[in-house]
Amino acid sequence: MKVSSLQISKKAKQQELKVSIYVDFQNTQLNRDTATLLLEFAKSKGVLITKNVYYNSHCKYQFAAMDDLDSIGYKCLDVPCDLKNSADNQLMANYLEDIDSNIPPDIFILVSGDGDFVKLVSNGQKLGKHFIIFSQIGKVKQKLKERADEFYFIDELFQLVGKKTQDHTTVINHQISYNEAVEYLIVTVKQALSQGKPINYSYIDGLMRQLYPKYQGISSISTPNGKKFKNFGKFVDAVVNSGKIQRQNQELFLIELNELVA
Repeated sequence: MKVSSLQISKKAKQQELKVSIYVDFQNTQLNRDTATLLLEFAKSKGVLITKNVYYNSHCKYQFAAMDDLDSIGYKCLDVPCDLKNSADNQLMANYLEDIDSNIPPDIFILVSGDGDFVKLVSNGQKLGKHFIIFSQIGKVKQKLKERADEFYFIDELFQLVGKKTQDHTTVINHQISYNEAVEYLIVTVKQALSQGKPINYSYIDGLMRQLYPKYQGISSISTPNGKKFKNFGKFVDAVVNSGKIQRQNQELFLIELNELVA
């Protein structure tokens, strides 16, 4: 991980640092669970002053997710435009306004893997700002990842925030079997499809944890031969290769095979 660009006085207390969240929902989707964990993560860094989500209501799955995010305190900003970078441009404009305001943030949490934000991050770091990037597996540009002061995948939020509450859990399942996890995955995909939700890695992982208490506290899924998958994405890849689930397109959405045939 890079050395932080954030310059903090020795006398400064963590709670005095101001934190802003900017979510590029067109690039990286959050469900209610991951969005809630992101808020907890941000509050652990300082005082949260901005929590913006940028989306395009012309996309049905984006519009459908906004009620959940709005209900937990996010400011959902609709950019109803067919241009590819419309939400990016609005996010950048708001960022420039915030950084030039009377109370500019010290820490920026950017939820996106879009390489268009590399320059924004670089220029902000020159002003002593600290940038934490969250992205979905397979949807981050390497230059943005390398530019970040801290980089995480959305899937890691459960571990980042869970470490604080783990001591209060009486029973923790550190590992579940491959077959059990596959069963959870298939049922979860079915439910998400029936509700018209986005079938991406981050959403499915979060929904699985919501639906199955046994899955909530695990640190890994075991492979058929007893080893551990490095992450949730590797597990999904194995299920895809087995033919039980199929990726629909480059967006890493998942769809069950018998749903395609029906």
